[in-house]
Amino acid sequence: MSDPVLELQRAEVLEDVHRILRTAARRLTRADGATFVLLDGDRCYYADEDSMSPLWKGQRFPASSCISGWAMHHRATVAIRDIRVDPRIPQEAYRPTFVRSLVVTPILDPEAIGALGAYWATLHTATPAEVSALEDLAAAAAPALARFPEGIPSRDFTT
Repeated sequence: MSDPVLELQRAEVLEDVHRILRTAARRLTRADGATFVLLDGDRCYYADEDSMSPLWKGQRFPASSCISGWAMHHRATVAIRDIRVDPRIPQEAYRPTFVRSLVVTPILDPEAIGALGAYWATLHTATPAEVSALEDLAAAAAPALARFPEGIPSRDFTT
């Protein structure tokens, strides 16, 4: 099994960083889907995904009404067992998807620049190992992204 931290350190182009993040996030958490999100001003840009069905790749949502934005704003990982009962979840964005449970962690450099999300199709309580794996990957993402500043739309989080 490959080491995503080493792969991120060796990535030669931004597209490699995206690929490594999306696939490693899904594999390390054994999730049904994973997203890589970048902060773009006051919006969350869903830059890439590895998922059993399409989620939000290429779309932008207000950071103030998006769980990835919540994680970035609070500089904290959030794990939600049932997205249908959590008021932080924009139900209209999630209703057409398979997502029932999730974990989202911010990518900090030292400010929030993005987030990684892992999603499950069934009710799932994220394990400490899954949360830790996603947080470790997010920590390795910041220096990898910093090598490609053209790939970071904006570092300003405003609500």
